[in-house]
Amino acid sequence: MTQEQPPAAIGTFIDATNAGDTEAFVAAFTDDAYVRDYGREFTGHDGVRSWDSTDNIGVGMRFELLSWTAAGGDAYVITIRATSRRFNGTGDMRVTLRDGLISRLEIG
Repeated sequence: MTQEQPPAAIGTFIDATNAGDTEAFVAAFTDDAYVRDYGREFTGHDGVRSWDSTDNIGVGMRFELLSWTAAGGDAYVITIRATSRRFNGTGDMRVTLRDGLISRLEIG
């Protein structure tokens, strides 16, 4: 079931990316967050910041949220259109929340 507004942390993730605000982006994640992007893995705020610099804000990423769906528990699948200097296209991301923040982000 797709609803009108995603959970706040997902909105922050998208808004911070589109604003180029690395600090707000990293703050949307838990201290022990895990990011998996097509087999590459990053952990904690340092890992999130590293991934952000090479694959997100660092490449001028802009997201358009196309849909989001609850995937059980605190997990969601978001479908986004991504445009940047490096990556472009439409795809799904699996986002898991804990205490109102993103604890897992899985792409691919």
